[in-house]
Amino acid sequence: MEVEFTARQVKISKVLKTGAEEGIERIALVLGRITSAALTFRAERHLQIVEIALQSRHHSIVSKGESASQESALREALAHAELQAQRFRDRVRTRKRLPKVAPTAEARAPRKTARARLEAVAAEPEPEQNGHRPAIARPPGKQTKAAITVHSFPGKPAVVEPHILSAHEALAIRPMTIEEAVKEAEFRDRDLLVFRNMSGELFVLHRRRDGKMELVEVP
Repeated sequence: MEVEFTARQVKISKVLKTGAEEGIERIALVLGRITSAALTFRAERHLQIVEIALQSRHHSIVSKGESASQESALREALAHAELQAQRFRDRVRTRKRLPKVAPTAEARAPRKTARARLEAVAAEPEPEQNGHRPAIARPPGKQTKAAITVHSFPGKPAVVEPHILSAHEALAIRPMTIEEAVKEAEFRDRDLLVFRNMSGELFVLHRRRDGKMELVEVP
């Protein structure tokens, strides 16, 4: 296996080349046969950068290492490439171990022809539209039965029994003003209150259906 080395503004020693080739051979044991391998050494300011590009029959790997020295950057790039190769190998092994799903009965059944599909569609009942079924075409000369809707009417309305109040619940014990009578009715939660004012006049305080209080003066 030939390894392509590229140096950009740096020099590559024989020790680095030997270490790179040995690392790629270890990756090849994990990944499989490698068809091409390329390493690029370059420097940016105080950093040494090594980039590795590997290509096999079924997978490609690209890794990068950065460090203050070329040796450390090469080790980091090789470690990243080897980790990618191991992950690819594990995925392949897991995929091979999964059991094959048996085809279902529908898949094994022969496909219907176009004519058979049309006959099956024609045999299906038509869906309802707006709550009504579509009219069914019948041959002439035959009598059809008409559907008659039967309406049932409610019986006599139920008689609501009147609500009867006892005298002591609707009578005020002491004379009071109209404002006091309204507060008393609200406090006692009464819809009807009979009271006398300070002058002895008789009044009836009544709550209407809309919730408003109505004052009735008794002649």
